[in-house]
Amino acid sequence: MDLLLNIDLKKLPEPVTYRDKILLIGSCFTEHIGNALDKFKFRVLQNPNGILFGPDSVCKSLLSYAENRKYSETDLFQLNEIWNSWQHHSRFSHIDREEGIRIINESQQRAHEFLKQADWLIITLGSSYSYRLTQEADLAGESISNGVANCHRAPASWFAKDMLEIDEIKDMLEDCLKKLKQFNPRLKFIFTVSPVRHIRDGVVENNRSKARLIEAVHYLDAKFESASYFPAYELVIDVLRDYRFYDIDLVHPNYPATEFVLEKFAETCIDEASRQLMQEVKRIVIARKHRAFQPGTKAHQQFLMSHFEKAKALQEKYPFIDLKEELVYFSQE
Repeated sequence: MDLLLNIDLKKLPEPVTYRDKILLIGSCFTEHIGNALDKFKFRVLQNPNGILFGPDSVCKSLLSYAENRKYSETDLFQLNEIWNSWQHHSRFSHIDREEGIRIINESQQRAHEFLKQADWLIITLGSSYSYRLTQEADLAGESISNGVANCHRAPASWFAKDMLEIDEIKDMLEDCLKKLKQFNPRLKFIFTVSPVRHIRDGVVENNRSKARLIEAVHYLDAKFESASYFPAYELVIDVLRDYRFYDIDLVHPNYPATEFVLEKFAETCIDEASRQLMQEVKRIVIARKHRAFQPGTKAHQQFLMSHFEKAKALQEKYPFIDLKEELVYFSQE
């Protein structure tokens, strides 16, 4: 008896490998994938603007990396003593205006250099809704009616909220992909739609929003040979399909759900040799987290020495994997 609905997961014709550089951008679910790849020592850079939900903010951010846009003090606005950027997550906000600009531009430069050499771009879209500033938001940072990526808990009256039409989403994503391919011709794309429900929009509205994203990314998947779709949304909503796989808020997939999706991602999007190497790296990473009750014992010193040799051998065999942190830990006396 099958307890889970079966989905025909198609493997990438040219899968991800450990030698690849991977940029990830989009919703909070992006960071589940990015954190997992980072834990396994893949070369990743995730969300240089912080978490982004809509295709408009994702495209604007990606094109700013390609253009190597530099932000200035006039791009920030002050709210509750904090300087913020409408195009960045609040983790880039700062009480000091100059420091906030420095942090943002450091991230921009890093994203520009990484994107120039990246092999993969993983885009996770969360919502079709777009937020634009109104006349009541008479602040520096963006022109009135420009879209914003983060509202920074500003008054609701500062924003006009609209759901993007399917053709709008298709056009902005298609234009973005074309420009990114001009910037980096070898770049390949994996699209996902976040399974996180945006219940503040309303359940019916959330489903409409997700449906528009799904239609748009399938259009791109069919049009661009370098674009693929990974069904993270369907794996949670249609396969797991149970509130046991959600956190207490009944909105965010919990640990077992994300692990299930990541397992399927590895099976379909990462090549066999890299999946085997992931298991070797996992053993080293787990050993690094070991905390001895009695670090001065011979047994613990032997543990450190043994894993130092294993990590050193792995690093020498696969120089594209960064195990410096583990080697330093295992070399302690």
